[in-house]
Amino acid sequence: MNWQEACEHPDLQNLPFKIELNEYDKIVMSPVKIYHSFFQTRIAILLEGLLDNGYALSECAIKTTKGTKVADTAWASMAVWEKIKLETEASISPEICVEILSSSNTQKEMTEKRALYCAAGAKEVWLCNEQGEMSFFNSQHALIHSELVPDFPLKIVS
Repeated sequence: MNWQEACEHPDLQNLPFKIELNEYDKIVMSPVKIYHSFFQTRIAILLEGLLDNGYALSECAIKTTKGTKVADTAWASMAVWEKIKLETEASISPEICVEILSSSNTQKEMTEKRALYCAAGAKEVWLCNEQGEMSFFNSQHALIHSELVPDFPLKIVS
């Protein structure tokens, strides 16, 4: 099943799960808790307030070499937005991809996702843990803070 088919399949509408496709085009589902939605929204609002000339995106589907991955929140410049806005899954990654972590996420999984987003064009990948603490990465290493959004807080407060 490709991403377009997954998006259009009637049995996959309005699921209480986040879905992605793995490298074998198999569906991977993850349940989402309330804190996940809270951090996702807060991060999008902060991005919109701190950056100009682009858009914050929620649940942004990105085509990678290992299937379709869905960034919980992303930031796309106007240049990237113009390229992806009519696509079912982004052919290139927005500049910033954010994952809200849950207890089921492994370090290996997140390391792989960071690499996949960067290979697809992301400049930074951010992780937000269950306490709202932020971690920032570029394609080479961890960052002390975001280089693209230096004023972004190190912790999202609830």
